[in-house]
Amino acid sequence: MKTIDVYSRQGCHLCEILVEELLPLVQGRFRIVVHDIDTREDWRREYGTRVPVVEYDGELICQYHLDRQALTRILGLDESHT
Repeated sequence: MKTIDVYSRQGCHLCEILVEELLPLVQGRFRIVVHDIDTREDWRREYGTRVPVVEYDGELICQYHLDRQALTRILGLDESHT
C-alpha cells in the first residue's frame, strides 16, 4: 500500500483536523504516516510553523488545510469519495 506523509507536531489543532478529514478519504487505499517534526532537527528546520504538510511520493499536496481537489488530482481518487 502506498504512503501519504503528514508532517505535524504535538498539540497542533490544525494537524488533528487535517488527519481526521484525510483518513476517511484514503482509508483502504493509502497508508497515512504522521511524522512529528519536533523529533528531528531537519524536519523542524524545513517545516517550522508550516504544519500540517501533506506529501505523497515527495510531492506537496497541501499545507495548513486539506485541499480535496489537490488530493483527488495527485492521488487519482474517485471524486465521489472526496
